Amino acid sequence: MIRKIIAYKDNFVNFYKSQEVKVQEKIEYVLDLIRFESNVPKKFFKHLENTDDIYEVRVITTFKSIRILCFFDKGQLVVLTNCFLKKTQKTPRKEIKQAEKLKKEYMTEKYGG
Repeated sequence: MIRKIIAYKDNFVNFYKSQEVKVQEKIEYVLDLIRFESNVPKKFFKHLENTDDIYEVRVITTFKSIRILCFFDKGQLVVLTNCFLKKTQKTPRKEIKQAEKLKKEYMTEKYGG
């Protein structure tokens, strides 16, 4: 395994559980790419510019376009923050702000102030 993935708080878990099995399998497939591939194609995993180092996991199914926002903690630990169904071309600023807020909380809890 190249990267370890954890979910911070329960946003991701709740979202994941609310999806049908086929969608859950697709999410697992993309997360496995991130776990095991050294070079993950941008179509699945992309750094978002003008953010506090937030990344976007992209899961595309026949009927839905899902985005899972995350960040790296010390090297190869990927921390999942929030997820949503993508309805527009651009990632909503509100979702990016939420991911940045959760990153800040996580870092404060883990490393202090």
